[in-house]
Amino acid sequence: MKSRFSSAAWIGIYMLVSSTMLIVNKLTIFLLGAPSTILFCQLAATGVAVQIASKAGMIELDPITMQHLKPFSIVAMAFLATIYANIKTLQYANVETFIVFRACTPLALCVLDYVFLGRELPGLRSAMCLLMLFAGAMGYVLSDKTFEVRGYFWVGIWFVVFLFDMIYLKHAADSIKVKSNWTRVFYSNALPCVPLFLLGMFDSENEKFKEFTSQGLAILLLSCVMGCAMSYVSWQARSVISATAFSIVGNACKFLTIVINCAIWDKHASPTGLLCLCVCLVAAFFYKQAPMRAESKLPVTQDEMTSPPSRASSTTSPKVTTKVST
Repeated sequence: MKSRFSSAAWIGIYMLVSSTMLIVNKLTIFLLGAPSTILFCQLAATGVAVQIASKAGMIELDPITMQHLKPFSIVAMAFLATIYANIKTLQYANVETFIVFRACTPLALCVLDYVFLGRELPGLRSAMCLLMLFAGAMGYVLSDKTFEVRGYFWVGIWFVVFLFDMIYLKHAADSIKVKSNWTRVFYSNALPCVPLFLLGMFDSENEKFKEFTSQGLAILLLSCVMGCAMSYVSWQARSVISATAFSIVGNACKFLTIVINCAIWDKHASPTGLLCLCVCLVAAFFYKQAPMRAESKLPVTQDEMTSPPSRASSTTSPKVTTKVST
C-alpha cells in the first residue's frame, strides 16, 4: 500500500509541476527571447541548489567520480537536446502545437518499450486508447490555425530526440547505481551548462540582457525554482512507471496547462480544440501499462533465494532509493 501511495504521489507532483512549467517557460521566452540563457540559468540554479543542500546536510549526494561522470555525460546531453528543442519550439510555436506532438509520442514509445525495455506490446484496449489519443491530438491541432515553419522544424527535432531521451533515461534510472536521486539531478543539470553558455555567446544573447525587465527577471527566477523541482520529480516518476506510461501521464497533465493558458491570455484553443483535448484525456485515463515480458524477467537462483539482502544493494538500487526518499 505504501509503495502504491508513493508512486501515485510522485506522479501527481510531476503532473502539477509539469503542467505549470510549460506555461512558465512560454512566458519566460516570450518576455526575454533568449532560450540558451534561460536554460543556462535554470540548469545552473538547480546544480547550485543541489550542492548547497548537500553541503548543509539536507540531502545525500554521491561524490563526483569518473564512474558516474561518463554515463551521466550521455544522459546530460540527451536531456539538453530535449529541453533545448522544447524551448525553441515554444519560441516559434504556440503551446497547442507542442502538446499535439507530445501526445503522439506514446505511439512510438510503446514499440520502443517492447524492443529495448522488455515490455509487451499494448493490448487491444490500450491500442484503442493510443489511437484515440492520436485522433484527439490531431483534431486539437487542426482547430488551431497559427502555424510557423520554424516551430514545426524544432518540434520535429524535439520529437526524435525525445524518443531516445525517454528510453535511455529510463535505462539510466534503472542501471546507474547511486545512493541518492539528487545525484542524477545534479549531473543532468550541471553538465549541460558549459555548452549552453557557449551557445548563448554564439547567438549573441548577451546583447539582450540590456532589454531584460523586472517582470522578465521575476519570471526567470520562478522558472529556475520550478526547474529545480521538475528535475527531481521527473526522475522520481521515471523510476516507478514505464517510459510509455510516463509519456501518457505527461500528456494528461497538459489539461491543466490548457486551463492556465486560457486564463492568462486570449491565445488559446477553440471549443472544438478543447473537446479534442478531452478525448485525449479519456484515452490517457483508460490506457493500461503493458507488463514486462516473461522472458525479460531474470530467474532467481537458489543462492539468491536463501541469502539475505545486503545493505549495499539496498542503498544503491534506484527503486529502493525512491522509497526511502519518500
